[in-house]
Amino acid sequence: MRHFVALLATVLMASSVTTILTITAPAPAHAWENGLARTPPMGWNQWNAFGCNVTDALVRATADRFVSAGLRDAGYTYVNIDDCWMTRNRDAAGNLVADPVKFPSGMKAVADYVHSKGLKLGIYSSAGTLTCAGFPASLNHEQQDANLWASWGIDYLKYDNCNNQGVDAVTRYTRMRDAIIATGRPMVYSITEWGSTVPRVWTWGEPVGNLWRTTGDITDSFSSMLSIYRANVVLAQFAGPGHWNDPDMLEIGNGRMTDTEYRSHFTLWSMMAAPLIIGTDLRNASAATLNILGNRDVIAVDQDTRGVQAREVRSAGGQHVLSRPLSNGDFAVALFNDTTSAQTITTIPSEAGLPASSSYRLFDLWSKATTTTTGTISASVPAHGTVVFRVTPGTQGGSTFVSDMTWQASTNGWGPAERDRSNGEQAAGDGRTLTIAGTTYGKGIGAHAAGTVDVNLGGRCSTFIADVGVDAEVGTNGSVTFSVLGDGVTLTTTGVLRGGQAAQRLSVNVTGRTVLRLAVGNGGDNINFDHADWGNAQVTCT
Repeated sequence: MRHFVALLATVLMASSVTTILTITAPAPAHAWENGLARTPPMGWNQWNAFGCNVTDALVRATADRFVSAGLRDAGYTYVNIDDCWMTRNRDAAGNLVADPVKFPSGMKAVADYVHSKGLKLGIYSSAGTLTCAGFPASLNHEQQDANLWASWGIDYLKYDNCNNQGVDAVTRYTRMRDAIIATGRPMVYSITEWGSTVPRVWTWGEPVGNLWRTTGDITDSFSSMLSIYRANVVLAQFAGPGHWNDPDMLEIGNGRMTDTEYRSHFTLWSMMAAPLIIGTDLRNASAATLNILGNRDVIAVDQDTRGVQAREVRSAGGQHVLSRPLSNGDFAVALFNDTTSAQTITTIPSEAGLPASSSYRLFDLWSKATTTTTGTISASVPAHGTVVFRVTPGTQGGSTFVSDMTWQASTNGWGPAERDRSNGEQAAGDGRTLTIAGTTYGKGIGAHAAGTVDVNLGGRCSTFIADVGVDAEVGTNGSVTFSVLGDGVTLTTTGVLRGGQAAQRLSVNVTGRTVLRLAVGNGGDNINFDHADWGNAQVTCT
């Protein structure tokens, strides 16, 4: 809520130059599969524009506006009530009570009205003794409150973090998850923990909720939007269907940013597969505001069913390049300028992770212009502005080394996975020439078990080949397995290969596959000396 600053934005502030995210593999987690939020939730919440001033009339009018402005048909579904909807005390039975002045017909009547419009209703509480505004909250009342909301027909819970009494966050938020399950009513569950405690919510949120706030509250300023973007964009690996990073609600239409800045706000949130929760007074929204919120081409990126959050493939001097693979094999490529003067921002297909092609169709999602390029993707981007293209590769041909492609994700047992070098176990670039049993390779990947490298093929490539084995730098030590996966399906796997053995040639059919994963395992013992080489790893696209 408004009482808290974006602490995490300081902790995770992006450096002046950003490279592809490389991490040590996290412990596996399993999503809470309640069947909801398979794409990021879209809706409205009163807080940014109205604060505590929420009423039955406002909620109904907003639902009406969803319909009349075409927002429902564009995908906006949830009309969400934030803090201050309840009275200051529970009733004699211990139940929360909707404020009879603000909601004279009761909350079930509001839910029935919203449902009659083909929409869904959300409610708010906190995993503490009081909400952020000082109203009764749900710590130690989880089942009672969840049962009440289910009886009203609630479809979405925003669950805040105020007045939490120092109780462990995982414990508090899991209790409410279990309470929601016990009601038998489907509810999208929004964990509003702000990413402020250790362990960070994105490392445990997937099996608990459908989305989780990654920062403190946004305000209606470019600097606030930018700091939250920087904190959230680095968390791409944690997002996916049913479990989303939430960089907070939209400020579009509240008047303290320009329309150019609001378009950037909407574009960046959509590239990051963020929930699109409107935070303005829709009853009086301008045509410009509705045009931004209703841009269906940008919404289609946010709602893409593949559910891959964009990765920032380059950030330097206030220029940002983001790339997001889409379910039909297209890519969304955004060029964002956070400086105070116009900038020409340019990228190329290999940097953006696009498959090799003789040409690319570029569709500008704001201007609606269509152009064709043989490679360079470039635009003059206004101050604080963003240009975003939907890129469709054309006819492809030839082979591309995987080490020359953009890696959409990489994990590694020790140090980063290396391009065209062996794994040195510490800093990037500290390896040697890739060598397997006396054969050297000028191109390839030097990994260390257990690790993975993901690249996007866009469904347009046919064959992956590589010579695999344990790097000679560890002598006869090390034991490794190599696996090639396409879209999560294992296409081939080796037996255990040991130090000193000759390389094994892999030739794998990847026709129609979108995501290629190269995985190395530890051979069944431990990861000591497990330096794994993918010599001359390449894909052929026809």
